[in-house]
Amino acid sequence: MNADISLPRMPILDSEMAFREAGRTDAPTVLFFHGNPTSSFIWRNIIPLVADVGHCIAPDLIGFGQSGKPDIAYRFEDHVRYLDAFIEKMGIGSAYVVAQDWGTALAFHLAARRSDFIKGLAFMEFTRPIPTWEEFLRDRAEREVFRKFRTPGEGEKLILEDNAFVEGVLPGATVRAYTEKEMAVYRSPFPTPASRKPTWRFPNELPISGEPADVYATMERAHEALSASTYPKLLFAGDPGALVSPEVAEEFARRLRDCRLVKLGSGLHYLQEDHPEIIGETVAEFIAEVEAKTAARLAPATA
Repeated sequence: MNADISLPRMPILDSEMAFREAGRTDAPTVLFFHGNPTSSFIWRNIIPLVADVGHCIAPDLIGFGQSGKPDIAYRFEDHVRYLDAFIEKMGIGSAYVVAQDWGTALAFHLAARRSDFIKGLAFMEFTRPIPTWEEFLRDRAEREVFRKFRTPGEGEKLILEDNAFVEGVLPGATVRAYTEKEMAVYRSPFPTPASRKPTWRFPNELPISGEPADVYATMERAHEALSASTYPKLLFAGDPGALVSPEVAEEFARRLRDCRLVKLGSGLHYLQEDHPEIIGETVAEFIAEVEAKTAARLAPATA
């Protein structure tokens, strides 16, 4: 049984998208973007800590959570299309963005196209172009699992039939154990093989060794724009991490402008589930600091 609350839904393109909302509507907008195979539920313990300083909005990506499941390919470009339409329909002109996993790819791509939209970016376990398979994940066994996910026939069996992303990857890449109620929420959008198509597509979209070519090129451009960007950034890293090790995070933060690295301690991929308090509190402080600096810069000089 789904133990989650019933979320509001908004008609988007040919379907609908569900979202969580909290905080004052007169505060700066804070968008939260999740990844695979989760939903806005992963932000449930973080949003209340940010709601004092921001108008928090966390959509369920199309095909995930309580959002609709239109008959689409669920490629990265599809998620871009639906998320763009969601942002436009919500009337959001600028926002702080908090993102993890595929949510970071969507955030980086959005920032590359609309740098004026981003007031600040907090991110973790991020997606980036990986030049070779050997550089993707440190653990060889885990790397081989992802190769199988991308092998025709094998990937479909593992993810569509066996629900491997929800039953294996999610608990396997979180330090703490999930409760049955939490697992029920994460399972509920994916009761059948057909409903799991979005969770199968994402690992096949990962930009590794030049493939898929379009996503790889899009992510290269997005990362070039990220490197040139001047908006403030906050990077959270777990130890040992999954996609992003502490060493990779340190080097990455050092290369970016105005980027602070926050080390969370023990963590794998789903850092929001292991460290919601420090993530939420730090994001709230980050927003308050940026807002204060902006207000001071815009304040008229007094004699």
